[in-house]
Amino acid sequence: MLKLYFYCTISRPYLAETYFIMYRLTGDKKYQDWAWELTQAIYQHCETPSGGYSGLSDVNSVPALWNNFQRPNFISGTLKFLYLIFADQSLFPLEGWIFNSQGHPLPVCGFSDQYTAKMCKL
Repeated sequence: MLKLYFYCTISRPYLAETYFIMYRLTGDKKYQDWAWELTQAIYQHCETPSGGYSGLSDVNSVPALWNNFQRPNFISGTLKFLYLIFADQSLFPLEGWIFNSQGHPLPVCGFSDQYTAKMCKL
């Protein structure tokens, strides 16, 4: 229930981002398994009939009591990292990309085809 609380009430991408980073660093499938459990909990408890997602007013009640508010960073952060953990590892390899505080990928100067060493101004 802690995962559910963390995602549906606060709607921050930190847990999904952590699973993504740890999976990419270790290759340990348990991080994909945990991300899948998180994805299923979000679908089960936070998805609304209209197709959006809501935070929860009370994570201890089943069925869930929605607060009817979908945080803007839910899609840009949480769902992006849940997608990336199952995507091919050549998509945003950690050696060539960093993610800013909003979860947006930024190329690392000199380590990315999109931002080559010739483009760096040191």
